[in-house]
Amino acid sequence: MYVIGTAGHVDHGKSTLVRALTGIDPDRLREEKERGLTIDLGFAWLTLPSGREVSIVDVPGHERFIKNMLAGAGGIDLALLVVAADEGPMPQTREHLAILDLLDVPGGIVVITKTDAVEPDYVDLVEAELEETLAGSRLEHAPRVRVSAATGEGLDRLLAAIDAALETTPAKRDLGRPRLPIDRAFTIQGFGVVVTGTLVDGAFEVGQEVELAPAGLRARIRGLQRHKTKVTRLEPGTRAAINLSGIRSEDVERGMVLALPGTLPGAHAVDVRLRATGILSHPLSHDAGVTFLSATAESEAKLRLLDVDEVGRAEEAWAQLVLDTPVAVSRGDHCVVRTSNETVAGGVIVAVNPRRHRRKHAATIDALERQLAGSDEERLVELLMRAPLPASGVAAALGLEADVAARAAKSALAAGIVISAGGRLLARAWVDNAISRAAAAVDDFLAANSLRAAAPREHVRSALRLDGPLFDIVVREAAAAGAFEERGPGLARPGYAASLSARQQQEADAFVASLRAGRYSPPTDRIPDPPLLAYLAERGLVEDTGAGVVFDPGVFREMVAKVAAHIEANGSISLAEVRDLFGNSRKYAQAFLEHLDATKVTRRVGDARVLRGRAEVAG
Repeated sequence: MYVIGTAGHVDHGKSTLVRALTGIDPDRLREEKERGLTIDLGFAWLTLPSGREVSIVDVPGHERFIKNMLAGAGGIDLALLVVAADEGPMPQTREHLAILDLLDVPGGIVVITKTDAVEPDYVDLVEAELEETLAGSRLEHAPRVRVSAATGEGLDRLLAAIDAALETTPAKRDLGRPRLPIDRAFTIQGFGVVVTGTLVDGAFEVGQEVELAPAGLRARIRGLQRHKTKVTRLEPGTRAAINLSGIRSEDVERGMVLALPGTLPGAHAVDVRLRATGILSHPLSHDAGVTFLSATAESEAKLRLLDVDEVGRAEEAWAQLVLDTPVAVSRGDHCVVRTSNETVAGGVIVAVNPRRHRRKHAATIDALERQLAGSDEERLVELLMRAPLPASGVAAALGLEADVAARAAKSALAAGIVISAGGRLLARAWVDNAISRAAAAVDDFLAANSLRAAAPREHVRSALRLDGPLFDIVVREAAAAGAFEERGPGLARPGYAASLSARQQQEADAFVASLRAGRYSPPTDRIPDPPLLAYLAERGLVEDTGAGVVFDPGVFREMVAKVAAHIEANGSISLAEVRDLFGNSRKYAQAFLEHLDATKVTRRVGDARVLRGRAEVAG
């Protein structure tokens, strides 16, 4: 299925041409019919002489409705640039042509309409003028077809030209990640919410759960239609009407994107290879306020130029657009940038939600160039340098078919520049960098806590800001490389050992001896400073309850055994019974019991304790 879009100046006969080709009036709004002016998108369809079925999106030509035109131009396979024979190229002809260039529309046909309104010689003059207008554009060598929607002259030639153009138009990709940018949303009595748009990157089926991005609202596909015909499945490249259940009509609006849950996070910034139009009236400056448009989405934005200070007519530059409101876009999508009264630039999105870049930084520009024009393998590595990816998500992230992405991954894995672990792909350089950062976090912690045997694992993970599974991968790779080793719940450099000064050793020996002598009621007024206490606890020389009471380890094990025996015999033990059992005060008994609870030896039931995992409760 292919989608054709009209383009051209206001009142040059776009809607009339669509009616003549399809028998369908694309002007659906009462105001459009009353004024004879297309205001919003219109839709129609037809079957070509070859039997190929196509959809048509009719866009407004008036300068006030350029944003509506942009909403319809995204996702089209073939553009019909309509120019009236009685007027020739006009301002919106040139602006629409610039937009088609920015969106890299695959193909186009120049349609000279209203030929019945002028003499043939005049049409020749208009076509000659068009040569200059089209020079350097994507439609410079496009077929020219003269038609009259009023008399029907040339319509057969136009249909044949459309058929011929679509023969060489590439089919829409199926990335297994369907997206439908919503261009209309309305309610049908008895059915509920209906949205329309052009489906890309995957298929939808009746019954699927879907998400409205970037809002994150969930719904379910109740029904699907293509050209007013019910279907159970829609393939990519299809103009679709989708009936949704589980959502309110007031929650849906143009600019949202229907996608599978969790596949399309909201974008608050994008990196773009920006190309200024040939009709730009003033240079575009760094930090300028602009309007960002992609498919049906729109947001005000700040333009950060990364390699230049300003962009002139037809010039290119790298830019980061920081958006005021999130939009649902993907890498590889096209976007257009407008100021208050003109289309100024556009380009290809190469990264979504990138970090803020340093301006005029050669390494950053090189990385962006690789993302735009590098080999599939280079682009994969560059992508993984930002963050690891699930192996199943590589194709969508690169915008490639699954088999092409798999070949790129296989090549990178064989070369050793990418590794696979835990279902994820990681760039070797990213892993090495993470190991270096982890080692630095370990060193910093132990420098500040010289008596600790190891840096707490969670402290290091938090410093790296990685999720648990990803951090586990980094730790395994670091241990294999000999960067550091695991010591219980901590991490340390191989061979690292904390040592006490003579004074600290003397203090530690005296404290440990006092605990042994104090047995069930150890002294609490001579507890060492936290670093020395932690040192002794890590080495098993003391048992710290954390409540200001520290026991000798041997004595503590003896106490645990006696409490366990009491519970086995009696079903539970109370604080008073612990105090009587060991002949100490409430302070010691309470600290001891709470430590048993914390270490999951016992659990509290009412005012008593039972052993973990036992069904007995206090009577």
